Amino acid sequence: QVQLVESGGGLVQPGGSLRLSCAASGFTLSRSAMSWHRQGPGKEREMVVGIATFGGTLRYADSVKGRFTISRHDPKNTMYLQMNSLKAEDTAVYYCKSDSYDTWGQGTQVTVSS
Repeated sequence: QVQLVESGGGLVQPGGSLRLSCAASGFTLSRSAMSWHRQGPGKEREMVVGIATFGGTLRYADSVKGRFTISRHDPKNTMYLQMNSLKAEDTAVYYCKSDSYDTWGQGTQVTVSS
């Protein structure tokens, strides 16, 4: 069974950092196109960053370029989203997705507030 579980969300002050994790099971993450998405309050879900299979082409949303970094730890079959210099507008529920299997995680809440 293909499954994704996010963790690492929370409350952080503006300018702070968080690292989100996405643990995959039922498939090999490195062989799947993956992406992070977010949905802020009253907003549509948007893609934050996508990565092709075997760490190929990266695509970052303009709003997070230079602040967010996607990475992967193959032995743990886990993907990460390092978020730095967080802003209030980054407040959202963050989801990871396997684009190859069209499977979403349950989401993790990130709140940026003083």
